[in-house]
Amino acid sequence: MLLCSSLPTQILIAWILGVLGIAPRTPDDQLSLTFVLTLSLADTALLIVLMVVLARAHGDSAWLLWRGHRPAIGEVTVGLLLVPIAVLGVGVLIGTIRELAPWMHNVPENPLESLATGGPGAAALFGVVAIVAGGIREELQRAFLLQRFERHLGGTTVGVVVLSAAFGLGHVVQGWDAVIATGALGAFWAVVYLRRRSSIAPIVSHAGFNSIEVLRVAIGGS
Repeated sequence: MLLCSSLPTQILIAWILGVLGIAPRTPDDQLSLTFVLTLSLADTALLIVLMVVLARAHGDSAWLLWRGHRPAIGEVTVGLLLVPIAVLGVGVLIGTIRELAPWMHNVPENPLESLATGGPGAAALFGVVAIVAGGIREELQRAFLLQRFERHLGGTTVGVVVLSAAFGLGHVVQGWDAVIATGALGAFWAVVYLRRRSSIAPIVSHAGFNSIEVLRVAIGGS
């Protein structure tokens, strides 16, 4: 589970990028889109390989774990229908947090948003990161780790709580209000996966949500 948590793989990839001279920040101290894009895509590819290899080592099929048995078109439809629910839910949650606990909005400007504000090209590339590293990698990862909790670490309820908390804390750079919102999203997509036993709907919903967020930032939304 630690190996597939993204922590060791991203540390390794970041080190390799540093050796190659690809810095995480630009000369004006902004996040580097080249670094983020390369790190995210490389980590996605490496993690998928690791999860497939580890699943096979335990006699499991990663494809079956992720694909499930439901018709794909139905799962895509469900995922699309869940996008507005996720967007609305996060909007209400963030608004409530900022109204009742404004101190939790401790990051006035999300550092990731600068990656989508460098013009249409930059927004498109960051959209690729949001869809591949967010929508695809994180949902495949979530299903893989939930299976481990279900079998060995106290069950799916424990898995949903632990993974959602970790998912939220992984966004602490965006502020404590974002930590709570992303943690809630993680729990939402985890429950969707457990109900349907297919990663297709969570992937579509997550990718759709991220795409809307990138578009909102790119056109100057707050």
